Amino acid sequence: MTEIAPEVLGADVVKRSTRLADGRELIYYDDPDTTLGAERAIDARTLDPRPATATMRLDVLTGDWISVAAARQNRAFLPPAELDPLAPQTPTNPSEIPSLYDVAVFENKSPSFGPALTTAHGDAPEASNPPRGLDDLAALGLGRTRTSVGRCEVVCFSPEHSGSFGTLSTTRARTVIEAWADRTAALSALPGVEQVFPFENRGEAIGVTLPHPHGQIYAYPYITPRTTRLLDSIDRTAPDLFQRILDFERGSERVILQGEHWTAFVPFAARWPLEVHLLPHRHVADFTETTDAERDELAPLYLRLLRGIDALYDTPTPYIAAWHQAPVGAGRDTVRLHLELTSPRRAADKLKYLAGSEAAMGAWIGDVPPETSAARLREAVEGVSL
Repeated sequence: MTEIAPEVLGADVVKRSTRLADGRELIYYDDPDTTLGAERAIDARTLDPRPATATMRLDVLTGDWISVAAARQNRAFLPPAELDPLAPQTPTNPSEIPSLYDVAVFENKSPSFGPALTTAHGDAPEASNPPRGLDDLAALGLGRTRTSVGRCEVVCFSPEHSGSFGTLSTTRARTVIEAWADRTAALSALPGVEQVFPFENRGEAIGVTLPHPHGQIYAYPYITPRTTRLLDSIDRTAPDLFQRILDFERGSERVILQGEHWTAFVPFAARWPLEVHLLPHRHVADFTETTDAERDELAPLYLRLLRGIDALYDTPTPYIAAWHQAPVGAGRDTVRLHLELTSPRRAADKLKYLAGSEAAMGAWIGDVPPETSAARLREAVEGVSL
């Protein structure tokens, strides 16, 4: 055991940074009312060398960069509880986290991006063929490749084997939000990172391979295709597009719940059977710009939303909870932090699959009118208690 020096963040969350046996970063975020002490176990495992950094290939037809990360083929797939790689280590379970924890964040063992970013610790090799800026990445040409610099992190919401963000206490949810803000700041400062994306995949229907309550954070070496289209839409309309959207939706019947700082609604042109957007009432580019008051309100409001979505059916609802943030160096004054939560579940026993029109052409056909979806969600959320 070793004592790790604390750093106090907002809401009295305590941060303790350390390293895993192969040099990957591990950060503990302790709840303000934690029962954990300052000492944490040392990761004494003997680990294989970290995998080679993936390579990106340019799709010249679309301009998209595709990261080819073969090491991900070896990641854990639905392990039993006694071999949960995100649970605290035991004598019989050499998991990724040495000690009991409240919230823990660590570098992914099989990342889609990284670890080819040099740091003060010198634990990652320099990229052999890194991107040379956004202009370089925007250039089209056959056979173009670049090293997939960046970072992929796992955010463990709880030491429990099963659950999701929606099963957390309000205090624990607030700790996770503080971790998102702290990691967004740290990852945005890494060389070569252009955008930071926190998200949670929930449910086997989404493709989740670990039932442990967790999310992820990707730090990309480019501005993602979705955000590139968003920036174009802002250029073609107005710099205050997000405020206009918020005002438009708050005047509609699609609002699900709202507070002093946040509003959740089903968007006017929803694609998925279940789709909810959550926006702050003022412009903030990412989690680092939110105030303590905004984070304090977000924790219970977000929990109510997720529990309402689960209350629609007798079994938990699969979803992707995607926190869109402004790029590191572009659109900071126009792209607003917001959640886009989507689920393919269109009935208790039916899922929407992306077939020819959606998957091949990107031409969506909605199954449920957004107003109908909003009415069902609003009723479900109203019955939720924290």
